[in-house]
Amino acid sequence: QVQVVESGGGLVQPGGSLRLSCAVSGSIFSGYAMGWFRQAPGKQRELVAGISSGGSTNYADSVKGRFKISRDNAKNTVYLQMNSLKPEDTAVYYCNTRSQVWPWGRGTQVTVSS
Repeated sequence: QVQVVESGGGLVQPGGSLRLSCAVSGSIFSGYAMGWFRQAPGKQRELVAGISSGGSTNYADSVKGRFKISRDNAKNTVYLQMNSLKPEDTAVYYCNTRSQVWPWGRGTQVTVSS
């Protein structure tokens, strides 16, 4: 049974930074392309950053230059470094495989507000 646990969210002022972590258990992690997704109230879940098994990355235009995804295969963990946060980044953040094949975790709430 695959388990995904996201952490690191919180309340931050505009312009601030947060680092999210996603710990995965119960699966061979290193072979999967991974993604960070987010869902804001009243909106559909969207992909914000992806990383291949080889480390290639891609980003949504809305976060390009501000967010950085990385992975540590030895720790079965994916990270999302978020800088220059904006109020429109407020959402629940989730991780999953890039093709979303695993059960969703609970996510971690990120709130950007002054």
